[in-house]
Amino acid sequence: MTAICLIRHGETDWNALGKLQGRTDIPLNETGKRQAKETGEFLKDADWDVIITSPLKRARETAEIINQYLGLEIVEMEDFIERNYGDAEGMPFAERMKLYPDKNYPNQESKGALAERLMTGIQKVSDKYPDQKVLVVAHGAAIHTLLSKISNGNINLENTKLVNACLSNISFQENKWLVNDYNRSDHLSD
Repeated sequence: MTAICLIRHGETDWNALGKLQGRTDIPLNETGKRQAKETGEFLKDADWDVIITSPLKRARETAEIINQYLGLEIVEMEDFIERNYGDAEGMPFAERMKLYPDKNYPNQESKGALAERLMTGIQKVSDKYPDQKVLVVAHGAAIHTLLSKISNGNINLENTKLVNACLSNISFQENKWLVNDYNRSDHLSD
């Protein structure tokens, strides 16, 4: 059984301001660094085999801070980069809702392309690390999309905001992916 713990990156200044980040490469803020430390502290007593991360700074920094507690190989995979939100990147929530109330942002990556890219990434992880325990540090929309796709609509995530540094666990059993839990944040102090 391949087990994957999906970790959303720690907070950035844009998260705190409600700005849509997408592929814009924003670093962690001090809260995000603390969240990553608390996540590393929480994960250190389990046996993990590898950390895979999106190449964006906020995910990479989260992975590196967590890895201070684990001492594992860190592998970057483009498959887990955040969704490209096109013209809406950098916009605060109120401005986005005013201009694009239907959330159809010009030049954004389609939901179908996003889901396909992420599922391809999960398959690559499963093929390369069979029967191992893998940490994947990624992004809110990416993790949300994976959980929705894997659960096949059995988990209603429509209005669920994944908190920064939350943990979501999936596993490959009996030839299919299963969602074991999601949006866990009990390891965080706030």
